[in-house]
Amino acid sequence: MVNKTFRMPEELVSKLEKVAQQNKVSVNNLVCQCCEYALENLCNDEEVPGKGAKE
Repeated sequence: MVNKTFRMPEELVSKLEKVAQQNKVSVNNLVCQCCEYALENLCNDEEVPGKGAKE
């Protein structure tokens, strides 16, 4: 694991905290899941590191 600091709008953090609580996961775990999902579902033809090129 690597520690990073990101700045996010307060409203977004509040939404993430609410969703995390509803799903009984940590905010950190939820943010990781969101990032993984976003990377797997990018709508462009560029290669994402660790994913391989889209066909």
